[in-house]
Amino acid sequence: MFDLILRQARLVDDTVIDIALKDGKIAVLGEVAGQAQEERQLNGEYYVSAGWIDSHVHCYAKSPIYHDDPDSVGVATGVTTVVDAGSTGADDIDEFYEITRKAATDVYALLNISRVGLIAQNELSDMANIDKAAVRDAVKRHPGFIVGIKARMSSSVVGANGIKPLERAKEIQRENGDLPMMVHIGNNPPDLDEITELLSSGDIITHCYNGKPNRILTPAGELRASVAKAIANGVRLDVGHGTASFSFEVAKIAIQQGILPHTISSDIYCRNRMNGPVHSLGAVMSKFLSIGLSLPQVIECVTANAADGLRMKHKGRLEVGLDGDLTLFELKRQPTVFTDSEQQTLTGDRLLVALAAVRAGKWFDCE
Repeated sequence: MFDLILRQARLVDDTVIDIALKDGKIAVLGEVAGQAQEERQLNGEYYVSAGWIDSHVHCYAKSPIYHDDPDSVGVATGVTTVVDAGSTGADDIDEFYEITRKAATDVYALLNISRVGLIAQNELSDMANIDKAAVRDAVKRHPGFIVGIKARMSSSVVGANGIKPLERAKEIQRENGDLPMMVHIGNNPPDLDEITELLSSGDIITHCYNGKPNRILTPAGELRASVAKAIANGVRLDVGHGTASFSFEVAKIAIQQGILPHTISSDIYCRNRMNGPVHSLGAVMSKFLSIGLSLPQVIECVTANAADGLRMKHKGRLEVGLDGDLTLFELKRQPTVFTDSEQQTLTGDRLLVALAAVRAGKWFDCE
């Protein structure tokens, strides 16, 4: 007896299969002959993918700047797994962990290299906040919860410290088993060329299509040589849309040159969820359908690619034995006006609408 069977689920390659879940895991893919406590007949009308992973959110409810409820940015929007990107440091990671245990959404954390986390915008302006021992102890306390570290490398964050916090972050990374590291890029200093010089294979640049002067494109619209070198060396590009970090113009120019994102993430929190321009991960994904990515490419960016980038071997794919996390969605063909972080608009004709999330075999209707 299975826990849940989805009958005639349509995959993004348009094949139609049954999916059976048992004990929170994927049990059977294909034609399922058995019965389940709950069955959903989809008749090939609705898409099902591995559960969407948003690898850059802010969902620590007690953060004074960027905060939200994990389920409001998670299962309520079709996202089964969220990764909080640096809201908490070593000082408040324990409390954040306890809060997340009550969520239906699977929640993980990228630990801010500043022990105080995001209690202010300039958490790396005082090098004393970067406490290696505190990071090490936090990672030891939460080895399954902390999946990486986060360094916000823009002028408003680092103050007069320039590139020094990133140098320290790389030391911390090496001392903690080469955890994945996500690096926020924004206004300089430090300059993006300095940042990329320090990055190595597996490191993640988030806000990769921001429209600020310190961006991945030269004024002539070509990819910076330093960024090209970093990508060739295995550095990954993450969208991290956010309130001020995504430009249609930059994304379109880059994608036309084959500079594709490895992961699509929202950088969502309560304000940009309710007031825009983010709204949801699905809305951000829809924007990429409108600027040149195919549906399979977009889905891969929030499933397999997201899982690979943060070494989540139990997620991101429809494979027997992996987590029973699924997202049920529609691809609506309707004119939709999208807005980026620069207040520029783009009209697309396809909209991804999440209908339900299945997390560890349990069904959650989207709001």
